[in-house]
Amino acid sequence: MRILGIDPGSHVTGYGVIDKSGNYLRHVTHGEIKARRNSLLSEVLMDIFRELGAVIAENNPQTVSLENIFYGKNVRSLIRQAQVRGVVIYACAARGLPVFEYSPLEVKKAVVGYGRAEKRQVQIMVKAILKLDGLPPADAADALAAAICQANFMKEQPI
Repeated sequence: MRILGIDPGSHVTGYGVIDKSGNYLRHVTHGEIKARRNSLLSEVLMDIFRELGAVIAENNPQTVSLENIFYGKNVRSLIRQAQVRGVVIYACAARGLPVFEYSPLEVKKAVVGYGRAEKRQVQIMVKAILKLDGLPPADAADALAAAICQANFMKEQPI
């Protein structure tokens, strides 16, 4: 099964694709969709939609794992992140992909074994689990961690 993990953000949206075969996980690709400086929100959302569509077309995932909103941010950041999540969910659903969401706590626990792990710890464990040559960028590591979480737990009901 091919899984696309996404860590939605208005400045940087991370993505990572893995294959799961039995208990074996294999890294396919990862990256970050970065907003251009001084872009309008509408431009940022369209860029995310287009680039994520290209990632989906190129990698043909069967399911998507999305990190849920972290509630400790300020309201303005929370609203922007929700708008990005909406575009991400639509980009996946429009292509017939089921989208599952996991809390940051669930994702970190699945990868590090501790729900309050730091970003660096997530990067290190993702590198180890997927046998990568180097540390992935932080947002791509979070996306790969979301994919690993989906591979481990395979929730039943998509959002």
